[in-house]
Amino acid sequence: MNVMITGAAGGLGRSLANECGRRGYNLFLTDVNEDGLLCIKQGLERQFNVTVATAACDLTNAESVDQMLAVIDKHQIRFDMLLNVAGMDYEGGFMRREREELVRIVLLNNAATLRITHAILKRRRAGKPFNIVFLSSLASMFPMPLKATYAASKRFLLDLAISLCQELKNENVHVLTICPGGMVTTQKAIHGIEAQGFWGTVTTNPLECVARNAIDRALAGKSIYVPGILNRILFFLGKIIPRSWIAAVIHWRWSGVTEVTGH
Repeated sequence: MNVMITGAAGGLGRSLANECGRRGYNLFLTDVNEDGLLCIKQGLERQFNVTVATAACDLTNAESVDQMLAVIDKHQIRFDMLLNVAGMDYEGGFMRREREELVRIVLLNNAATLRITHAILKRRRAGKPFNIVFLSSLASMFPMPLKATYAASKRFLLDLAISLCQELKNENVHVLTICPGGMVTTQKAIHGIEAQGFWGTVTTNPLECVARNAIDRALAGKSIYVPGILNRILFFLGKIIPRSWIAAVIHWRWSGVTEVTGH
């Protein structure tokens, strides 16, 4: 199986690459972090004896993506699975962030994901099942004051995935959306989880478990994966409680967190 992973150099992307390597899958990894890609490539090849190709790429830049696709086409690589992991957030209120920081969230989380998904769908292996995985978030279920752009970008991914799941099912394409809570991916993420106290801890998901279960569910044809029992309860509540109520509660809750984080 040939698998492409975006945002592969760190966090969940790295964990998914390790999980795929453990299963013996061949990998094409991309990230803006070229040194990180080289490090994980060497580790995977040494540990699992799989074929790993890498390409440093800025997915928000169409020219950079086209250069990467040219390499893929030159070697006639065709894929069985695409794991869309690349994404970002800037903590803090809407007016406390720079304008272009907010725009960049949407450029990477949404526009870049659209760009690479469309391109790799055209490069899937003919006549075989194809799996797409989108990394959304538990935040996709809630309007989130003080994380408004991020939550909205993740809602876009959830709705896109549900639509593509229906649209492409007769073409043997399966679409899974992962909607995790917090994940220990960077020092900044750890600080944010700690600032939330109890709720940050109980909604946090272990990367290795999320990676393993995500691949299992994708191959089983599942459409949504929400890691953790409490997170699944919150996901359900997000469907039935008026969104204006949720926004008010989250604003009250996150106002205290921003006082701790300084954003």
